[in-house]
Amino acid sequence: MKVPVGFFQVLWSFVSFLPYFFLLFTLGLLKGAIIGPVVVGIIVISNSTVIIGLWPAHFIWTFYSVLRTKRLGPVLKMAVVVALPVPLILWPVVGIVGSLLGGIGYGFFAPLFATFEAVGENVADKFYHCFVDGCLSTIRGSWTAVQDFTDFCFHSYFSYMDELSEKVPEDESPVDIRLSKLPSCFLASLIGVPVDVSLITAVALWKSPFMLYQGWKRLLEDLVGREGPFLETVCIPFAGLAILLWPLAVVGAVTAAVISSFFMGLYAGVIVHQEDSLLMGLAYIVSVVSLFDEYINDLLYLSEGSCLPRPRYRRNMNPYRVKKKLGDNDNDDLKIRRESLLETKLISERSRTLKWGIQRYKPVQVWDWLFKSCEVNGRILLRDGLIDIKDIEECIVKGNCKKLSIKLPAWSIVQCLLASAKSNSSGLLISDDLELTKSNSPREKMFEWFIGPLLIMKEQIKKLQLDDNSEETCLRELIMRGKNENPEDWDDSSFLSSDNVRKAQLQAIIRRLQGIVASMSRVPTFRRRFRNLVKMLYIEALQAGASANHIGEIPKSRYNTDSLVRGGGVEGDGDKEGRDEIVTVNVLSADKEKHDIADMV
Repeated sequence: MKVPVGFFQVLWSFVSFLPYFFLLFTLGLLKGAIIGPVVVGIIVISNSTVIIGLWPAHFIWTFYSVLRTKRLGPVLKMAVVVALPVPLILWPVVGIVGSLLGGIGYGFFAPLFATFEAVGENVADKFYHCFVDGCLSTIRGSWTAVQDFTDFCFHSYFSYMDELSEKVPEDESPVDIRLSKLPSCFLASLIGVPVDVSLITAVALWKSPFMLYQGWKRLLEDLVGREGPFLETVCIPFAGLAILLWPLAVVGAVTAAVISSFFMGLYAGVIVHQEDSLLMGLAYIVSVVSLFDEYINDLLYLSEGSCLPRPRYRRNMNPYRVKKKLGDNDNDDLKIRRESLLETKLISERSRTLKWGIQRYKPVQVWDWLFKSCEVNGRILLRDGLIDIKDIEECIVKGNCKKLSIKLPAWSIVQCLLASAKSNSSGLLISDDLELTKSNSPREKMFEWFIGPLLIMKEQIKKLQLDDNSEETCLRELIMRGKNENPEDWDDSSFLSSDNVRKAQLQAIIRRLQGIVASMSRVPTFRRRFRNLVKMLYIEALQAGASANHIGEIPKSRYNTDSLVRGGGVEGDGDKEGRDEIVTVNVLSADKEKHDIADMV
């Protein structure tokens, strides 16, 4: 659209937008006031029931796993056991209060944002969607949040505890601390918490007016000058909404700084143990405040550095690169971050709505790419026979999902690494028009931990130079059908290369990748989306079997469709010899059966 030029045109554009904004804002507030209490009730009641119901099991199993583990030495284990009652007793209170605050925020702001999104250029009936959008979708989203939280409490927690209780490899020594260091570590943490909390809180409060001013200044400039994210008419209402809500963002940033300062103060005890010096721990208490101040200056584009003292708290630390400790970024990383922020500025050719633009290169895109890739590759592997209906049945009924939850995502990521290596990409090609690099990758720690190793593995695969046809085909079969636990597992494989070093390197890459996927599978959203993926593959398998047999039989199965989808047990006991039961279907009803199963799912 044409950007207004001249003082009167800009003034008229600004004044004419005000009634438009206030009508949407009032409607959004009304929808939030109606939908909010419903969402709060769903999230708080459901999460509280899960927390209180599982609290005895979590309490007992946590102590049992810590006492049983061989990964912790005796002194550290004793310290952990003594300190465990405090977080375990506080967990119900923190969980319920967090659910209440999260429910209020989501239940109120989701309908408000949906009201503004309803005026997007791609929305057909804007008037209708302004009233409807954000109502049922927010309620469904609250049930999704409850489902993810339940998955974490039921499955992810026990998975972490089981990993803690696993046997320690022979070449790995347990983590322990020396008893003689405990008094000095405790003293450093005892001093660090009040000092760092008070000083970092003071710095955050001192910088908060700058953050408020910088944000309002930029938003008002974009609104009046119709630049940046507010170039399009559809984004203009978001300008006023962002201006009104910006103080909440500042309050949230200050609150996050206060909470993080507590853990920064506790970390002084870790410094004392690592450096075996109480003075180093005290130096860290002073230095971390300067690190925080410099980090804030970089984020707000203020003067570089900090006027606060910064003593050295590690013996072998370069004083000019201290700030890597707090932000895990040096000067080059900060320059990359600033450049990436400029490169990803919302412009009309690339963003149709503000929400779409905000989600660019965010974790949700990486997550969507992974499961979309698993869906496509799952169909291919199902067609080629590397996945069959029995694998899906075992996953749905017995919970034996290693082949689908670990090997399928691992192969999908391997294909991405192969394509990225062949194209000489500096990052990861997650789609034809999207490349994930260090400059535009999500800043969340979990995804930095996920993407960083993948970039290293891509370079390793690039050096191996796999053959396009033979070796990649063998690699696919080895990942999906073979074992990859020991180097000897590939001795009798069909992998064509005779270079044992090359095979060992490739096997190590795949083993590490499967370990990363196994850790990712504990994320609650992974489990929910994986369940949908398995159900989709089962429907595809049923339909493919019906089409292949035309009329008559689908692949042999011990379970009928209804029991599988509903999670029931093995059907029928008339055949004691274990004879497989044949399910007959008609090809003409294959599509109907597919929709019926989807409805039951």
